[in-house]
Amino acid sequence: MQKTKRLLAIEKIIAGENISSHEILLKKLKGKGISCTQATLSRNLRQIGAGRIPDGKGGYKYSLPESTRNSPSTTGKLQVLPVILNLIDAKGLLVIRTLPGNASSTAVYIDNTLRYEIAGTIAGDDTILVIPREGINNQQLHSCLEIILPGLHEQIRKNG
Repeated sequence: MQKTKRLLAIEKIIAGENISSHEILLKKLKGKGISCTQATLSRNLRQIGAGRIPDGKGGYKYSLPESTRNSPSTTGKLQVLPVILNLIDAKGLLVIRTLPGNASSTAVYIDNTLRYEIAGTIAGDDTILVIPREGINNQQLHSCLEIILPGLHEQIRKNG
């Protein structure tokens, strides 16, 4: 799905760089092989909740809402990562294995990010079922989880 790829790319660019205009963002997207119109970009920015904030230098830059920012100190991402043990792809769904007693709180954390790729989660004691929205494949779901929990896949490799 081109839209999901574009939305993920927009988030990564905004999270990693000071982007002050649509034009700059369109150029960065084009550099990643993604082209879109300014109108589409505006809709996508609204959809992910990106807005402009002062950059401290008299100008403005795009910023992501708290739920999608890559800032462990403000969102507690580092507290969630150590409890996740494994990710298992299962026929378009994703199963997350956690330490016993941690699935529910981790699922709530994922649900509270309000990501458009994730329809919802179901949690047991040590297992979470992540249900993607229509048209979202497992690779896109993995990318989404990496945005929610930066370093997730590295943590899984350490556990494996």
